Amino acid sequence: MTTTTVCTPSKHIDLPCINKVEWSRPLLWLRSGWDDYKSNWPSSLALGAVFALLGFVLTRIAWSHAHMATTLITGFLLVSPFLAIGFYALSRRREGVAHETIPANENLASIGLFALLLMFIFSVWERVSAVLVGLYLGPNPVPDASLAWLFTGENWPFLLAFIAVGALFAAFAFALSVVTIPMLMDRRVDVVTAIISSLHVVRLNLPAMLVWAAAIALLTATGIAPAFIGLAVIFPILGHATWHAYRELVE
Repeated sequence: MTTTTVCTPSKHIDLPCINKVEWSRPLLWLRSGWDDYKSNWPSSLALGAVFALLGFVLTRIAWSHAHMATTLITGFLLVSPFLAIGFYALSRRREGVAHETIPANENLASIGLFALLLMFIFSVWERVSAVLVGLYLGPNPVPDASLAWLFTGENWPFLLAFIAVGALFAAFAFALSVVTIPMLMDRRVDVVTAIISSLHVVRLNLPAMLVWAAAIALLTATGIAPAFIGLAVIFPILGHATWHAYRELVE
């Protein structure tokens, strides 16, 4: 493995150095995530099952409201960096005390502030998705009150527009959060430092980040597709893998 460390000096913020890694490193993060899942499978599976059940129930409740159901399904990717905090903690604990820098709960205020930022992004996406669905449907109701109708071949112009706009929101949230919460759990830094570090990680590791983002999107979609069942396993693995991504990317 070839790794280059890049340090960005700043007069006002004490930024950590960032490691530049090869594009294929996300595959190893997933392998490490799987190892953590196997090591902590009772806790990981229980947490994953809670999120899978919650997603299934909320989506079923909102199924007759097209924009709410689509927002809940796609918005999961926006807030998942915070929802996965339990998996980061399990991976951190598995590494052992030797790697711990601060108590995991020391930065609770900063973590909460970042969670509010993600919720704000999610709320903006909810309004934007409502506008997209409203503009497309106009006064016409969704046939049979079925969300599935929106995702049929006859609605491909809407699908393309919806996916394109949703991808912009997802990319923005991803860049802000790729290492932010793990870093806040592991170091004495404020939320601004963690966010800027996350942006530097994306900028310096664009090929690897594209692979990582694609893997997250693909695996999450795979987990959601069969009535959220697969999410009980896939979400924990992604959460554990995110911790290992942080550990390798931030010096």
